[in-house]
Amino acid sequence: MKLLIAAIVVFFAIHLVPTMTELRDRLIERLGQTGYRAAFAILSTASLILLIFAFAKAPAVTVWSPPDWTRWIAIVLMLPAFIFLVAAYVPGKIMEKLKHPFLVAIKTWALAHLIANGDLASMILFGSFLAYAVYDRISLKAGRKPTSLIGTQGPARPINDGVAVALGTVLYLVTLFWLHRLVIGVSPIP
Repeated sequence: MKLLIAAIVVFFAIHLVPTMTELRDRLIERLGQTGYRAAFAILSTASLILLIFAFAKAPAVTVWSPPDWTRWIAIVLMLPAFIFLVAAYVPGKIMEKLKHPFLVAIKTWALAHLIANGDLASMILFGSFLAYAVYDRISLKAGRKPTSLIGTQGPARPINDGVAVALGTVLYLVTLFWLHRLVIGVSPIP
């Protein structure tokens, strides 16, 4: 459990940097925009790999035993989570309505997994992601300018909502039937 907590701390320490405007600006000044983005991407990827590894190695400590039907709630919630995730990168009406669809996707994903999992490691992991997404949304609402590693999003185009739904659905199905088992080692489908 210590490795999981350390991995969470490292992951979110890296992801708090963009929310700290002065620190982020100093790093950009020192590394340049491209250097900052490259360093952030590399560190984020490495910390995500560490987080997945630590979660897989965490001891199974049952806090509560969720009923079997909660798995189906998670399965249903994950479809819009994937659509919101894609909508964060293809501006359309979904993005306009949600303002920050990536954070909505994280909150939906975390909530779905908290509902369906009763072990301590899951509660720590998904609870921390939910808390971080809430914090990030509050900081954006307080006036922090959003940052993106992919640059400006461009104008909202109605076709992009169709792209978000189609691509989000494909990613959802690939994850549901193949990727979740491959990466996490457990199939979400009973």
